[in-house]
Amino acid sequence: MKRKHDHGFPARDAIVAFIRAHPGKIGTREIAREFGLKNADRAELKRILRELADEGAIAKRGRKIHETALLPPTVIADITGRDTDGELLAAPTEWDTEQSGPAPKIRIHVPRRLQPGTAAGVGDRALLRIEKADDSEGAPYRGRIIKIIDQARARVLGIFRKLPGGGGLLVPVDKKQAGRELNIAPSDTADAEDGDLISVDLVRSRGYGLASGKVKERLGSLSSEKAISLIAIHAHEIPQAFSPSALREAEAAQPADLKGREDWRDLPLVTIDPPDAKDHDDAVHAAPDSDPNNKGGYVVHVAIADVAFYVRPGSALDREAVTRGNSVYFPDRVVPMLPERISNDLCSLVPGEARGALAVRLVIGPDGRKRSHSFHRVLMRSAAKLHYAQAQAAIDGRPDDITGPLLEPILTPLYAAYALVKLARDERDPLDLDLPERKILLKPDGTVDRVIVPERLDAHRLIEEFMILANVAAAEMLEKKALPLIYRVHDEPTLEKVHNLQEFLKTLDLPFAKTGALRPSLFNRVLGQVRGEDYEPLVNEVVLRSQAQAEYSAENYGHFGLNLRRYAHFTSPIRRYADLIVHRALIRALGLGEGALPESETLETLSEIAAQISLTERRAMKAERETADRLIAHFLADRIGATFQGRLSGVTRAGLFVKLSDTGADGLIPIRTLGTEYYNYDETRHALVGSRSGAMHRLGDVVDVRLVEAAPVAGALRFELLSEGQLIPRGRKRDGSRASAKPSKSHPGRSPRDKVRKPHKGKSGKAKPGKSKKGKSWKR
Repeated sequence: MKRKHDHGFPARDAIVAFIRAHPGKIGTREIAREFGLKNADRAELKRILRELADEGAIAKRGRKIHETALLPPTVIADITGRDTDGELLAAPTEWDTEQSGPAPKIRIHVPRRLQPGTAAGVGDRALLRIEKADDSEGAPYRGRIIKIIDQARARVLGIFRKLPGGGGLLVPVDKKQAGRELNIAPSDTADAEDGDLISVDLVRSRGYGLASGKVKERLGSLSSEKAISLIAIHAHEIPQAFSPSALREAEAAQPADLKGREDWRDLPLVTIDPPDAKDHDDAVHAAPDSDPNNKGGYVVHVAIADVAFYVRPGSALDREAVTRGNSVYFPDRVVPMLPERISNDLCSLVPGEARGALAVRLVIGPDGRKRSHSFHRVLMRSAAKLHYAQAQAAIDGRPDDITGPLLEPILTPLYAAYALVKLARDERDPLDLDLPERKILLKPDGTVDRVIVPERLDAHRLIEEFMILANVAAAEMLEKKALPLIYRVHDEPTLEKVHNLQEFLKTLDLPFAKTGALRPSLFNRVLGQVRGEDYEPLVNEVVLRSQAQAEYSAENYGHFGLNLRRYAHFTSPIRRYADLIVHRALIRALGLGEGALPESETLETLSEIAAQISLTERRAMKAERETADRLIAHFLADRIGATFQGRLSGVTRAGLFVKLSDTGADGLIPIRTLGTEYYNYDETRHALVGSRSGAMHRLGDVVDVRLVEAAPVAGALRFELLSEGQLIPRGRKRDGSRASAKPSKSHPGRSPRDKVRKPHKGKSGKAKPGKSKKGKSWKR
C-alpha cells in the first residue's frame, strides 16, 4: 500500500522507495501518476524532490530520477568544506556522478578527544568509517575519521620578481589572490629568474607583513607576452607535451588509400573556415536532387576527416586524446588534442590532396527537412580552401580569383541548400540569443593589437546548420543500430531559474506566461519583444543565465537550446574526443572497417568518458577566458586613469562588474566606492539599490568608468564608477509592483547584514579585483 500523510500527500520515504524500485526509469510525471497526484500537487512534489536531491537521497539525470548509490562502511573521502554550524563536510573521492548523480554529503563527527593523526581540515583526504544518518539535515551520512591519507598543501602559482638584495616576491596569477604577494627567501628561490612562472609552497602566514613561500617548481619564462597562455596551461594542468610513444605512432602513420573506401575524389567538396584556422577537418558540397520524388530538394554531402583511422582504441595516441578531451585555443597558440602530424597534416583536408574521411549524404526536401541520410567511408580531395568572408563576398557579387570559378558550380548550390535548411531551422525555433563573441588580434611580439567582433555572416550559418544536420544524423543512425554513444545534451532550465526569470521580467513589464511544456520559443518571444530596445543586452544576459550548461552524456535527454530530441558531436574529431567516439561507433555499426568502437566500450564506460570530457571542456573554456583577461589587462596596464564606456555585466553584494565596450575587458567596481549610503542587493532586479536615494545600478546599464588599477599577471582590473544610478520610477516598488509610498530604506526580506557601508569616494584602499559570475551557458 502506498504510504501517505494524513492530508493525502505521499510520505518522503514512500517516494524514495518507489524511486529505488525503478532506478533511472521514472521522472516527476511517473511519480505523480503512481501516487495519484493532481496538477495542483506538482509544485509540492517538485519541492520535496529538490529537498531529497539536496540531501543526497536521490539524484536527477535529465528528466530521470534515481536513488543515490549506497556507500560502503569505510570510504576514502575528500573534505570539501563546512556547514553553517562549522562542522566538516566530505564527499567520497571515487564517485561516478554520471551514473549516480551528485556525490552524497558526509558530515564528519569530531570527538572531544582526537586520536593522533585524525585532526583534519578542508582540502584533506581521509579514510572514514561511515553510517547512514537518521536525521540527515542535508547530509545523509555521518562519518568518523580513521586516518588522514593526504593533507592539503597550500600551493600558489605566480610570477617570480627578483629583489636586489637576493630572494624575491611571488606575484599570484589567481584573480582572487591579486595584490597578495609572497616573500621568497634567497635560499628558497630554486634559482628562479625574474619573470619565471613558478609553483610555490606556502611556508607560513604571519599576522603582519608578507606571507612566505618556497619555490617548488620552475615552469617556464614569461619574459614575453607570447608566453602569457602558459599561465593558464599550468594553472589548469592542461597537458602540453605528447608522450614519445604517441609521437612515434603519429610519425609512423601513413596517408589513407582507397582500401575499404568509396572514391569521392571527383566530388568538389570545399572547406570553409576562419582565415586563421590551423586545421580543416570538415568539407561540404550540395547539388539539386535528381530524384523526381524530391523535386526542389537538395543533396548535401558533409565529409569529416577520418581520425579514427589513425587513432585506434587503446593506443598511445588514444590515451593522450582522452586525457586532453579537446584542443584548447588561445590567441597566441593552440594546445592540440592530437599531434600536428595528425591534426595539421594527415587529417587536414587540404586542397588537391587525397584524404580519408567519414562522410554523410543528406537528402533535404523542398521544405528544408532532412528526408534521409547515409554514412560512407571515403577517399576525397578538397577542391578549395575558403574562409567565411571570402565565400560570402563571392555570393554577394565580389568573387576573387579563387571563388570566381567556384561560384556557379559550388557556392551557389551550397547557399540554395542552406536557404532550404534555414526554413526548417526557423520552424524548429531553437534558442536565439544574441551573444557577440570578441576576438583578440595580436601583434608579432604577442601583445594585443586590437579586439574585434567578427561579423556574423550567412557563410557561418551555412556551415553551422550543415554540421547540426550531420550531428543529428549520426545520433539517429547509432540509435537505430542500438549502439552506445556519447550525446551532446542540454537540459531545460530548472523551475527555480524559470521563476527567477519571470520575476525579473515583471520589473520590465514583460509577460512570461509558461503554459505546457517548456520550449525555446517561449524565451525567443521575450527576446523578440526587446529587440532594438535599450535593455536588449540586459534581457539577453539574464535569459542566458537562466539556461543550463551543455555537456556530454551517454544518456540522452535532448538538446533544449537547439530544440532537438537527439544530438551527438560528429563533425570535429581532430579537436573533440566525443566526436572520435561517435566516428568509432558508426564504423562498428555499419561495418566500415578498421578503427571501430571496441565491444568493451559499454554504456558504463562511455558514461565515465562523457563525465571526464565534460570537465576538460569546462577547463578549456576557463583557461581560454582567463588568458584573454590577462592579455587585455596587459594592454590596458599603461592607461591607468583613462575613462571608458562599458556595460554592467554582473551585480553582486561585493560590487559591480563592468565589461568595456571596445575591448570586452572585465573589471570590478567595489561596492565601497559607490558612495556614502548603504546599498542593498536586489536579486530580482539584478541591481544594487541605494537605501536613501533609491538610485539603482542594474545589470546591463551603460556606464562610464575610470581605470584605477590593473594586475596584468592575474588579468584583474579595478574601476571607479563615474555614472549616476537610475532612480526607481515613482509609484513602483522595488519588486516591480505598484505602490504609492516612497521606497523603504531596506530591501524587503533582507537582513541588515546584507547592507554594506561605503566610505567617501577616493578613500578606498586596494580592492580585490575580480570577475563577474557568469551564468551557465549552452553550446551546441
